[in-house]
Amino acid sequence: MTKFRYIVLLLGLGLLVPVAMSAQGQPYLCEIGLQGGCGYYVGDATPHIFMNVREAYGVHFRYKFTKRWAIQAKFSGQRIEGNQYTIRGERLDSKWSNRLYNVDLMGEFNFFRFGDAGQYDKRIKPYTPYIFLGLGVGMYNDIAADGKKKITAAGYVPLGIGFKWKFADFVGLNIAWQHNIYFSDNLEGQKSLDNKHQLNGWNWMNCDLTGMLTAGIVFEFARAPKPCRICNW
Repeated sequence: MTKFRYIVLLLGLGLLVPVAMSAQGQPYLCEIGLQGGCGYYVGDATPHIFMNVREAYGVHFRYKFTKRWAIQAKFSGQRIEGNQYTIRGERLDSKWSNRLYNVDLMGEFNFFRFGDAGQYDKRIKPYTPYIFLGLGVGMYNDIAADGKKKITAAGYVPLGIGFKWKFADFVGLNIAWQHNIYFSDNLEGQKSLDNKHQLNGWNWMNCDLTGMLTAGIVFEFARAPKPCRICNW
């Protein structure tokens, strides 16, 4: 009886090997990923990128329409920081900080045909740079008219560049440099920094900007159906 079990086990493993090999070349349609890195803010209190850098992190879901085009839904968080200012505009040594939570929906374009290296399509690459653009909404603390803190939502345009590398069957690396151009000038949550230069009345471009430089790991799932019964890709 024991020998019979071993024979059945070996036969089962022998049948699984060709099945796994035949499925290995099939592309995946979806992926989830985690990323972490650094973030920054550019506004009334910080004039340049990568000043007062703080932590940034996120999680995303990506659906791949083709080898070139995909759509990504992303949730991220970051802390922004800068110097305090007086009502007269004098810079102080003390600093403020505020936390942002963002939800993005972005379209992506890969420069190379991205996926598993295909047996019949040599143009497919396991790596590619890509660009993305979309819409998002952010939540952060702001100052109400009575001086108390309140949670505020503001829309923004997320855009940037990135790099994808698929180094295993369903595992890859994703690096992205993302900029969020907000339709708001009060991300600081500080009364002294809200419209400090008195430009909000006519200059709609006087908006705050945040950025994130992150790297993370992605896991693919949901294999695409085969184009034909005998195809192995």
